[in-house]
Amino acid sequence: MSDPIKHECGIALLQLKKPLSFYKEKYGTALYGINKMYLLMEKQHNRGQDGAGFASIKYDISPGQRYISRVRSAKSEPIQNIFKIINKRIQKQLEFTPNLLNNPEQLKKQVPYVGELMIGHVRYGTFGKNSIESVHPFLRQNNWMHRNLILAGNFNLTNVNQLFNNLLELGQHPKEQADTVTIMEKIGHFLDDAVSKIYKDLRNEGYTKAEASPLIAERLKLSKILRKASKNWDGGYVVAGLLGHGDSFVLRDPIGIRPAYYYSDEEIVVVASERPVIQTVFNVSYEKIIELEPGHALITKKGGETMIKQILEKQKKKACSFERIYFSRGGDTEIYKERKNLGKALFPQVHKSIKGDLENTVFSFIPNTAETSFYGMIGAVQDHVKKILTEKLNNSKGPDIEKIIKMLNLKPRIEKIAIKDAKLRTFITEDNNREDLVAHVYDITYGVVRKTDNLVIIDDSIVRGTTLQKSILRMLDRLGPKKIIVVSSAPQIRYPDCYGIDMAKLEDFIAFRAALALHDDNGTKEKLIDEIYQKCLTSIEDDIEIPPNYVKAIYDPFKDEEISKKIAQILKFDNIKAEIEVIFQTVEGLHMACPANLGDWYFTGDYPTPGGCKVVNRAFINFVENNNKRAY
Repeated sequence: MSDPIKHECGIALLQLKKPLSFYKEKYGTALYGINKMYLLMEKQHNRGQDGAGFASIKYDISPGQRYISRVRSAKSEPIQNIFKIINKRIQKQLEFTPNLLNNPEQLKKQVPYVGELMIGHVRYGTFGKNSIESVHPFLRQNNWMHRNLILAGNFNLTNVNQLFNNLLELGQHPKEQADTVTIMEKIGHFLDDAVSKIYKDLRNEGYTKAEASPLIAERLKLSKILRKASKNWDGGYVVAGLLGHGDSFVLRDPIGIRPAYYYSDEEIVVVASERPVIQTVFNVSYEKIIELEPGHALITKKGGETMIKQILEKQKKKACSFERIYFSRGGDTEIYKERKNLGKALFPQVHKSIKGDLENTVFSFIPNTAETSFYGMIGAVQDHVKKILTEKLNNSKGPDIEKIIKMLNLKPRIEKIAIKDAKLRTFITEDNNREDLVAHVYDITYGVVRKTDNLVIIDDSIVRGTTLQKSILRMLDRLGPKKIIVVSSAPQIRYPDCYGIDMAKLEDFIAFRAALALHDDNGTKEKLIDEIYQKCLTSIEDDIEIPPNYVKAIYDPFKDEEISKKIAQILKFDNIKAEIEVIFQTVEGLHMACPANLGDWYFTGDYPTPGGCKVVNRAFINFVENNNKRAY
């Protein structure tokens, strides 16, 4: 039901601590690493639809032989495509050397992609073109092994212009003004500088140029490089990188906005954006997989040493709550419980809306990602029935047998109301203006809803309301309920997200449009818009370091319920017969359900970095000036 929200990207990093022959003997294949990387990426397919990439580094390769390999794809099935390319290359080499798979060291020398250190990325583009140039990992090449940098990440920075200018001040000439390029070149600059300084020290100590190379790898301090490079980054990020000589790093932002988990033993080190991915692929228990702390980096050395280093001063954690509501797979133990709790927290509002009439209420969910929240809501319904039954049994005047029998027979009416027609959806995306086709994206189940029924439909979130307005409500109204209650497990989305999610324009949000409509009703719209606009302009022109979020003034005069009521009015067409009500999760309910992920800026406007407030104020300027572009 919810309008599509583009996901966060996903990363996978794997270091094999043993020679390839070890994995051949223990697991039956020298391609153990590549096979695991395929699974790590495929299990995070939900995080990347627009592109995928893979890169590897081979240890101890003689000069003149290729030791870095990379493959990327922006095709419709990018993960399948890149591993098809890898397998094709392996098969081609087997035609010349049939027994190659039984000789791991020769396999590594003769076949690209087969190595000990690997990085993978699945991309869901938040903006820009989905071309091969936008697909991670990115490669910064150099003839010095230590200066080769492979970079991939899950990030958006709010201060790209500032970082770009910093590079110019360093004398660089970046090829593009984008966060990926600025991050890579910033790390690359301090990497070059560190290598040069170590080399100079070694020369002063009497080492030859050839002797210096392996010693540079030993002395290189990745933590120091990362501290210098990330000093001014403003945004949400998990950045992963490989160095040509075999070191690697994964750095998480100091607020913990973007997620990262790792597992290490005597054979491997693995990092992924989601914990269940590691659990499934390596069959390890939940307790052994560790969340990378905000502001810290996991650093591995070529020899297998793994260390956690604090890079940036840790701040109050504001991990993205949308990870729990929608993005991450629900197989995570904590996320599953949290999504159920989100549904459970909504029941009191639903019960009030249906006036306690469970007998004449049908419960369902759209889309499938809302299923877990739905279970939580139904659990709350069942708990409510049990509570009432217990109270009647404990009635001091004696139990009312007829009412008790009625309560015993009362069960939540659960139905699968809508089924998405995936083929039709794929076809429609070629032309978003064909509203009649959009209205038939879902097939509905006839005959289960009566004219006397309330129909409660739970969803993950309501962003723009477009799909609701053009498709879902029309479809549900055909079933003939007296009332349709749309329930969102997320609170009202009011503000742009600038840390990764594709929610960048204020006018896209139905909550924003509803608040403006309320001001229009009150005759305060034009004056308020001008006041906020002038304040936003001043804050940008004066370059206020930490400006207020002036857009909050749009919502301040109204209660959440008033905005929800106006949203329902906007969504309802004249030809819809049923009464429409929209219920949103409260921010308090969200925090109770997801206590470890308190990032809520898209709901509250309380941005965790200075760049966030600058972005929302720029977004308002763009709205007033009818400038259809992103604010960062």
